[in-house]
Amino acid sequence: MKQRQIKIGDRLIGEGQPCYIVAEISANHNQSFEIAEKIIHAAKKAGADAVKLQTYTPETMTLDCEREDFQLPNDSVWSGKKLFELYAQAYTPWEWHPKLQKIAHDCGLDFFSTPFDETAVDFLDKLRIPVFKVASFEIVDLPLLKKIAETGKPVILSTGMSSLAEIDEAVATLRKGGTKDIALLKCTSAYPAPPGGMNLNAIPYLSKSYDLPIGLSDHTLGGHVAIAAVTLGANIVEKHFILSRSDGGPDSSFSMEPEEFARMVTAIREVEQALGGISFEPSSEELKSLGFRRSLYVVQDIHPGEKVTLQNVRSIRPGYGLAPKFLDQVIGKSAKSSIQKGTRLSWALLDGGGGGDISD
Repeated sequence: MKQRQIKIGDRLIGEGQPCYIVAEISANHNQSFEIAEKIIHAAKKAGADAVKLQTYTPETMTLDCEREDFQLPNDSVWSGKKLFELYAQAYTPWEWHPKLQKIAHDCGLDFFSTPFDETAVDFLDKLRIPVFKVASFEIVDLPLLKKIAETGKPVILSTGMSSLAEIDEAVATLRKGGTKDIALLKCTSAYPAPPGGMNLNAIPYLSKSYDLPIGLSDHTLGGHVAIAAVTLGANIVEKHFILSRSDGGPDSSFSMEPEEFARMVTAIREVEQALGGISFEPSSEELKSLGFRRSLYVVQDIHPGEKVTLQNVRSIRPGYGLAPKFLDQVIGKSAKSSIQKGTRLSWALLDGGGGGDISD
């Protein structure tokens, strides 16, 4: 397997493969199992390859504490709440996981999650998820990374807020612990993220530096940034997915609705086709257009023995005569016989022959 590929279940992800598109459910179920189920079906219809959860409880994430450290800042999309209140509202009940996993698998979607503590790693490992996702905020939690690495499963690692030294340390920790397959996601950990802060040119840099599949965890509004990322080599795109932003919830303001997501997926697939490979030969479609190139045609009747001049031969469309580059060579040659106006010029019509054809 190539270095810049990982295997998730039976699917290869990375260089030379279609972009792996992940619908992040996160808190968008608003504590309704029925909504979570509808999100999965909608994600499949919109073209996602996988759905992802986040696995934690409020108690494993933070303390229920009134001190200022545990209050969300006023400039946050979640301002006015304590951390504990946010996670109590946003978490996905653990008993839902196996049920949602089955729904996803029945739809043909991969199903995985982000663990936020060691108990979540054990829980997800027992569910036999095919890959672990590490959130940007947890990239510096090396004990958690060691625990994940012990499972031997592939890891998709978000890199929001991270320095190269922190990414190096995280990748080294995973590899030392037993993780063989790693993918990195460029991420800007702002909610929503401004396009001007995305720095997508880091994607090819990360790919070259780490020789790993690189993707994008995208919190910008709309799909255009993710589409641009694919042109730069992104192998994975992850976007928050919601049935309707009007449903509200902690992540609603930076989540994509099904129709938006579907348009993004369609655009990504078209971009992949357009990127193609490195070729400077006419495509099969272009072959039909070669006839509209210019070539040398007789534009005035030429009598036997009469010389070719700039008045009786010109470079015009279509492209079935001699190539225009032979114009200097045919000037001054004599016609073997009568040549009518509109005849494509060829060496066979001229004394002193010459060689080549319309492509030479």
